Amino acid sequence: MSAIIMDGKALAQRIKVDIAAAIGKLDKPVGLGTILVGDDPGSVAYVEGKHRDCAEVGIKSIKVNLPASATTNEVIASVNALNADPSCSGFIVQLPLPVGVNTQKVLSAINPAKDADGLTPNNLGNLVLGFNSVVACTPKAIVALLAEYKINLSGVKVLVIGRGMTVGRPLSILLSQKPINATVTLAHSASKNLTDLIKDADVVIAAMGSAQFIKPEMVKKGSVLVDVGITRDGNQLVGDFDPKVIEVASAFAPMPGGVGPMTRVMLLKNVIELARNEK
Repeated sequence: MSAIIMDGKALAQRIKVDIAAAIGKLDKPVGLGTILVGDDPGSVAYVEGKHRDCAEVGIKSIKVNLPASATTNEVIASVNALNADPSCSGFIVQLPLPVGVNTQKVLSAINPAKDADGLTPNNLGNLVLGFNSVVACTPKAIVALLAEYKINLSGVKVLVIGRGMTVGRPLSILLSQKPINATVTLAHSASKNLTDLIKDADVVIAAMGSAQFIKPEMVKKGSVLVDVGITRDGNQLVGDFDPKVIEVASAFAPMPGGVGPMTRVMLLKNVIELARNEK
């Protein structure tokens, strides 16, 4: 057996074509803002990638770069500036923020109508309640990628490993809702018998940040595996799954090339949706 590789990069490129066409039909420009605090290489690269995507599809880029020494109030001041900027349809604050910056206060300051990441208390609350709202980009990307490969999750045992705010927690809520209807288990660093949970799952979505932790012998034969974890190993980025899991799985979204490109394109989709909803 050799797994189908879920190619997020190719799918993202196709979606970008549709996004560019949609932007061309809007009667107003679309602008994406980013607030980057500090110079973490991973965060810098990710934000640069977002702005390259914007250039490809015709979205205006609005960049706000602050030093790592920025205070919570200084970051919030930048948030308020983008809240008030009519050329900014939506924006994100790149996470994680440096130690000393209060993430809760910063995210709470974002106008929910401009929350392109879906991480404000308002939009996360709407997700819990099942209201139509902006959904966090990575969970939205995972659902879209699985749907593209016609992987039905209804009634299926799905294990989400990692309870972070950007992936695990919102993803577990999204997957359990109608019409997806997955049977979701959310595991984390304090979970007991993690290996048993992995072996029992039909779908494993890992966002641990633990390099190649999950080995082929740990997963169920024919399972669907989605790698969201990122660990920097020298100049390489590696995921949570040993690449050899393709010998056991029926489908595999690798890292890189799987969820990452889709996350970025879902950000673009969110920004367009926010632009359409502007009053």
